Amino acid sequence: MSAKRYRSTIACHSCRSRKVRCSINATGIPCVRCAQDHAECVVGPPDEAARASRRSGLAHQRMHPTTNSPSARPDPPTYRTPISTRHVTQSPAASGNEGQDDIHNEERNGLEIAAAALGTSERIGNVPFYTGDKTGPVSTLSLVATGGPLPQHLLIPSSVSAPLRGEDRNYLASKGVFNLPSHEACECLLQAYFHHVHTIVPVIEADKILEFFHGGRLREYKLLLVWSMFFVAVNFVPSSICEREGYTSRKAMKAAMYTHAKCLYHNSGERDKIVLLQASLLLGFWHSEVDEHGQPWYWTGVAISLGQILGLYRDPDASRYNAAITDRQRQLWRRLWWTCFLRDRWLSLTLGRPLRIDLDDCDVPMPSVADMLYDFQHVPSLIFDGFIPDDLPLLAGYWIRLIDLTKLLGCVLGMKYKACSPQPSCQEIDVLEEEIIGCRPDDHDGASSPAARFYLHHLNLHYEALIITLYRPYLTNSVLDNPPPSQTQWRKSIWRKADAAASRTNDILESLAVESLLDHALPMTPPLLIPAMQVHLLRCRSGNALSKQLRLSKLNACMMVMEEFQKVYIVASIYRAIFAKAIYIVCPETRALNRDGDRGPAASGQLTIPPALPQSLPGEHAALTSPAPGPGPELTDMVDALMDESLPFNFWEAWNDIDGLGVLYPDGQAAHGL
Repeated sequence: MSAKRYRSTIACHSCRSRKVRCSINATGIPCVRCAQDHAECVVGPPDEAARASRRSGLAHQRMHPTTNSPSARPDPPTYRTPISTRHVTQSPAASGNEGQDDIHNEERNGLEIAAAALGTSERIGNVPFYTGDKTGPVSTLSLVATGGPLPQHLLIPSSVSAPLRGEDRNYLASKGVFNLPSHEACECLLQAYFHHVHTIVPVIEADKILEFFHGGRLREYKLLLVWSMFFVAVNFVPSSICEREGYTSRKAMKAAMYTHAKCLYHNSGERDKIVLLQASLLLGFWHSEVDEHGQPWYWTGVAISLGQILGLYRDPDASRYNAAITDRQRQLWRRLWWTCFLRDRWLSLTLGRPLRIDLDDCDVPMPSVADMLYDFQHVPSLIFDGFIPDDLPLLAGYWIRLIDLTKLLGCVLGMKYKACSPQPSCQEIDVLEEEIIGCRPDDHDGASSPAARFYLHHLNLHYEALIITLYRPYLTNSVLDNPPPSQTQWRKSIWRKADAAASRTNDILESLAVESLLDHALPMTPPLLIPAMQVHLLRCRSGNALSKQLRLSKLNACMMVMEEFQKVYIVASIYRAIFAKAIYIVCPETRALNRDGDRGPAASGQLTIPPALPQSLPGEHAALTSPAPGPGPELTDMVDALMDESLPFNFWEAWNDIDGLGVLYPDGQAAHGL
């Protein structure tokens, strides 16, 4: 008994027009035939044109019957299918030829790479391609080439980019990525970006985007980069701009712009790896408790991977001058790679993660001030008026000096903070200390504008954080190879130097507050306070009541500055909550404060917190001085979850070392436990 055959209820337009069985019920979109034809598999009701054609054919038959033969029939109606699905059924031989064509196309790509490496390419290339180091596949050509070493950085012809499909464009439109802010807001955001961000993260070709903006064509520029720039620049625009654009705060506007940029990154089909790298570096400044505080590490890792794919860590002129690479590309590539390097080193310190970049693999030259100024040489100054700081050469010089400090940070992290690194000797520590001191920025370096004064202070914050990072492992009784004859005296000197660096950090913060420069703070500014705050916290564990209060007052000053930062940066709220918890653990006497905020005379030997600290502490700590009930368990759970070995700067790990080994303070006292 034969099985009853059923007609498929769903068929794509192509199979429907051919009147053949469609596999879409079993395989989904695309069906087997559309996949073989490399055609777009469109599912839906027949278009109106096909219906109209069918009706017109039937009407013509009724009005003009054929007289030649009674059995004649009218021509079948013509169905108009979408262009992408107009394919005829191919024979097996035709399908085999098509597969052979694909192989030829793939081989042609390899031949173009070989031609570009040998300098015999006839097609103009504009896509950067790195052949790899000595073991890459193109190294085969070096065995037969006679003109000397082959370049490793090539520009190959671009492949045909697939246009954005209609459903993808509709999805992006529904997310609002094509709706840029008002002209006034765009102008304000671009000004904020180039005054505050570009001078320390110079990853955008400034002249290109400003030419598009000046010509009223900003929507025609790469929207992925536009939203990425806007996302970082929101921190520095007036609140009135955010309100006019319909947002309740800077944080809300920043979150919306990050969402737009991230949506474009994953759905726009962008294939230019330089653009993806630029966007990744900017998106690396996103920080949210929803993402478990891992987004900066994720996006920076993506940027570093793209830079290594493109070979930006290698000098394109290492073997010989590479005429295929323009000076503009050289300078942009240097800026991109060394920005990756900066972010890698300081995020590694902040998050307690391993270094991703090994300088032993890199021979790309150091950037110069000219690299940052190149974009502004051949464009009328009218375009840059109001957008670019007047003292940009000075700010570019600060960026170069920050890279020098960052190199030394890598040496510090490699000396003591790696899991399997050998114990350094006191002599090695002293030598590295001398190198760091040799890179100390000047307190007065010709900075006159607010931006220049902030960046000089910011550079000094990096220096103090670096010097404390060098000393901090030796504030505990860590084992030293080849200890000096007077190890106790050496450790006392380390304590004095760390304490002095922490105090200088407080002086810098006070200068920022006095000069009204705290609103210039960047996303990487709050983590720079952590090393000094840790030293202050350690010092709160020794001495008499008065010395504890003096040391706690320095920590309290840092907490107040961190409170100012948390209005814009979520990471500042996280750090402040952690230290609030630690302060109450280290100074249990502060629990004597009652919930009504009564600050009566403290008992003998008790320590009271300065008024500014409890009044501004978040969560459960604020309840100690406020009659209002504390919030729910969310903040407490968040702080408790953060107090493990994954804390920034390995804070609690160092604290456990102190409890187990004891800390020798400059006054000779040792602290054991709590």
